[in-house]
Amino acid sequence: MLTSAGMPLEAALIPDCTTPEAHRAAYRNAKANDVIFVCVARRGRQWKVQLDAMSSSKPYVPDHAMAPLRSAVEALVLDGTAEQGSVGADQISLWPIETESRAREIAAAFHAAMYGLQQLHMTVPARGSDGDS
Repeated sequence: MLTSAGMPLEAALIPDCTTPEAHRAAYRNAKANDVIFVCVARRGRQWKVQLDAMSSSKPYVPDHAMAPLRSAVEALVLDGTAEQGSVGADQISLWPIETESRAREIAAAFHAAMYGLQQLHMTVPARGSDGDS
């Protein structure tokens, strides 16, 4: 399922986790490869996007760095692409999304962004323990 462990997935490679078995298998695969979990899942006629950084042992993206992802989720809700969205330091989800192709496109974009922010956080040292960043 993953072509390059630790690298963002392109839309066509995002797993379909509509069934609980598929979800468990994809999450196990992400944990085994120590990467951020990403999937799409059918919910009735619509789709859900889910990302979960807890599948990776790498540091989570700090809350202050999640601002662009929160902003993107809000924009997708405001423009009607999704009705609801959730963003936390270790997870992102959006639902319902009209089509599988749009859900995959969104999942791939957020996976790349979350992966990139995680890599940046691991590469750039913190500027102090007093909250200065």
